[in-house]
Amino acid sequence: MGFFDTKEGVSEYLEMAKGHDGRELIDKLSEYLAANSTVLELGMGPGKDLELLSKRYEVTGSDNSRLFIESYRRVNPDADLMLLDAVTLKTNRRFNCLYSNKVLQHLQRDDLEGSVPRQAEVLNEGGLLAHALWYGNKVENHGGLHFQYYEESELEEIFGEHFDVVMMERYEELDPGDSIFVILRKKDSVSL
Repeated sequence: MGFFDTKEGVSEYLEMAKGHDGRELIDKLSEYLAANSTVLELGMGPGKDLELLSKRYEVTGSDNSRLFIESYRRVNPDADLMLLDAVTLKTNRRFNCLYSNKVLQHLQRDDLEGSVPRQAEVLNEGGLLAHALWYGNKVENHGGLHFQYYEESELEEIFGEHFDVVMMERYEELDPGDSIFVILRKKDSVSL
C-alpha cells in the first residue's frame, strides 16, 4: 500500500499542497497548446489543476490513488477520470498533451525512463508533454514518499529519444529556482 492509498497520506498531502496550484504552468502551456485540445493530467490529486485545465481544454484526470479519484468524483460526478499508473499508462485513449505537476518526481529514475516510450504512444502526432518537477541533483525520501530531483541535462537525456524540447525553464515554488517546467513535443519518428 502506497502513501496515497491511505486516508492519512492523502490528508497529509492535502495539507502540504495548500496554496499551491499550476496556474502559472497552465498559462505557459497555453502558449504552445491550442484551446480545446485533449489533455490527460497525470496524478491529479485533489483536482486543483484539473479544474484550471478544464477552463481551456478537454481534460481527463487520472491518478494512481483510488481515494483521490473517488473524492473528486463525489463532487464532480460527470468528470472524465481514470485510475491510471503514470509508468504503465494502461489506456487505449490518445491525447494532444500529457500534463503533470510535481508527480513524476515520485518515480524512481528508471521508472520514469521506462514510462517515456509509453508517454509517446499515448500522444497524438505532434503531441506535447508538460511536466513540472523539483530542480536539482539529489534523491530524498520523506514519510514514505520518494522525491527525485532533475536538472536540464538529465531531462534531455531521459526524454531526448522520443521528444524534442520546446521549452524548459526554472521557476519558484517554495524557493527561487527550486522547480523546473518542461514542455516537449513528440518526435515525428515515434510510431503508435
